[in-house]
Amino acid sequence: MSAHSHEIEEGLAFLPNFDAAGLVTVVATDAATGDVLMVAHMNDEALRKTIATGEAWYFSRSRKALWRKGETSGQTQRVVEIRTDCDQDAVWIRVEQIGAACHTGRRSCFYRKVEVEGSGTRLVFTDAERLFDPDAVYKK
Repeated sequence: MSAHSHEIEEGLAFLPNFDAAGLVTVVATDAATGDVLMVAHMNDEALRKTIATGEAWYFSRSRKALWRKGETSGQTQRVVEIRTDCDQDAVWIRVEQIGAACHTGRRSCFYRKVEVEGSGTRLVFTDAERLFDPDAVYKK
């Protein structure tokens, strides 16, 4: 193990390993239940703002823009704990979710499960109740 690998895996310095696009994958879970709410990305600025404010900030790959969770919808995430994985290329945030995490109005972005059907697969809705109407919240 190189000295650098040892520092990344065993050291106490937070040294996020951003990808070629300058992003790190973030998994957000409900601090109370452990449920996975969403997977998104942060750039360095979003990660710094999250740490500084205690609120979740992300970087939208599609819009190429920084955004604070809930700035449009009011469905905010208060960060309870931030962890990183062994090689520091992923971040796990445990949050107190206010309302829905998903832009579809659902509590979690993971509202469909994969089921095997014959020789194929299909999606089945599960825990898919909407907490808000996205058309009313996100005016186009």
